[in-house]
Amino acid sequence: MRVTVLCGGVGAARMLRGLIQIVDAADLVAIVNVGDDLELHGLSVSPDLDTITYTLADQVSTERGWGLEGETWQAMEMVNRYGGIDWFSLGDRDLGTHLYRTHRLGQGASLAEVTSEIVAAWELPLVIMPVTNDRLRTMVTTVDEGEISFQEYFVRRHHDVAVTAVRFSGAAATTPTPGALDALRDADRIVIAPSNPAVSIDPILAVPGIREVLVERRADVVAVSPIIGGKALKGPADRLLVELGRESSSVAVAEWYRDVISTLIIDEIDAELAPAVAAHGVRAVVAPTIMRDTDSARALARTVLEQG
Repeated sequence: MRVTVLCGGVGAARMLRGLIQIVDAADLVAIVNVGDDLELHGLSVSPDLDTITYTLADQVSTERGWGLEGETWQAMEMVNRYGGIDWFSLGDRDLGTHLYRTHRLGQGASLAEVTSEIVAAWELPLVIMPVTNDRLRTMVTTVDEGEISFQEYFVRRHHDVAVTAVRFSGAAATTPTPGALDALRDADRIVIAPSNPAVSIDPILAVPGIREVLVERRADVVAVSPIIGGKALKGPADRLLVELGRESSSVAVAEWYRDVISTLIIDEIDAELAPAVAAHGVRAVVAPTIMRDTDSARALARTVLEQG
């Protein structure tokens, strides 16, 4: 079965960890959000691409869920000593990834080409690609500070400021990475991972052509709700939904995605919400959705692939 997954960071990485156990890796494609990307210390940083790569390589920090296990922070200590920008922490090993990416981009390689090289270096058999090679940045409008970059909101402000709008700067001028639209058209199953709808999946859908293909393939698109019992397991998805005028629930997720998905996997704790999900024209499938380990990730992946 050919499977293409729209991915944010941690939740998508766990979803892929389950899928890769039951799908031939040669038939698995991850299309990844780049709205979180930033330039820092002269380096090109791609947090979601790296979180997914490190997780599937079994190198991600189990404590943080991002970055590499066993990191040291001597470079950031020096940056701090000099009074430089230190609110976005880059570990010493992680810096090597950003150094390599920046160097290759400077040589004229595309972000997709560099990502492929990094994935190969970790000996990962699936395809991981950015949704676009072009510059796309998620911008967040806050109540007190106006518009700031996503990382300033998420990391520097600890996503603890009220939001009134989200914008995807540069989206209209982007084109999908070569192969991305084909991966969506040719897939037997398209999966929207349990990532933040507003700031992880919507930047992907903002790239011209992506949403249109999902609308055409809607019958084959399955999403996993990132909201369980009204809460997000990680990150600000629950608060963002409310601040952007929705409720924090699987029902709101169904409403958000209703034009591009036919099925939404909701957690057992939300079983009573299935009729409300269905009212948005989306079939609700109740199943355990918390991926505590590889076994639970594999079980959820199997549930996703059984739909349709």
